[in-house]
Amino acid sequence: MKKLLTVAAALALVLSFDSCKKKENNQFAGVDGDYVTGTPLPDRIEGSNFFGSNVQRGQFAPVYFGYDSFSVSDSELIKLEKVATAMKSINKTLIIAGFTDERGTEEYNRGLGEKRAGAVRDALISMGVSGSKIQTVSFGEEMPADPGSGESAWALNRRAEFGVVK
Repeated sequence: MKKLLTVAAALALVLSFDSCKKKENNQFAGVDGDYVTGTPLPDRIEGSNFFGSNVQRGQFAPVYFGYDSFSVSDSELIKLEKVATAMKSINKTLIIAGFTDERGTEEYNRGLGEKRAGAVRDALISMGVSGSKIQTVSFGEEMPADPGSGESAWALNRRAEFGVVK
C-alpha cells in the first residue's frame, strides 16, 4: 500500500511539471504587443508615431471607411493605386494599421481594425504589390486621429494608415 502511494505521488508530481509549461508569448499586434508580424515597434510614443521610430509615416494618404464597415470604397481605391505604384518600385516593407472609432467594445474594434487593414492589403495585392512586402496591424480605437466625439471625429478615426519600414 505504501509503495502504491509513493508511485501515485511521483506520478502526480511529474504531471504537475507538464502543466507548468511556459505559455507562448504572442507579442504581435492584434494580440497584446507592439509588434507587426515580426517587425518590432520599440519606440512607440502614444499619439506621436504609433509605428515606432523604425517606420516612416505620412508618405500615403489614409484610407477611410464607413461606419462598421471594412469595405474599401471606389473613392478610396484611387489612394490605393498611388500606394501600389510606389510600393512596386521600392524594396521596402509596407505596414498597414487599421483603426476604428470609439463605439463598440475594445475586442470588437480590434477585430474590425484587423479587417480594415486586411481589406487594404488584399486590394494592394490585387493591384500587383507582393504580399510579402505588406504587414498589417490593428490598433482598434486606440490613438484616434481626432479625439472628439461626434460623427465628424468618428469618420476621421475609421481609417487605415500606412508606414514604410526604414
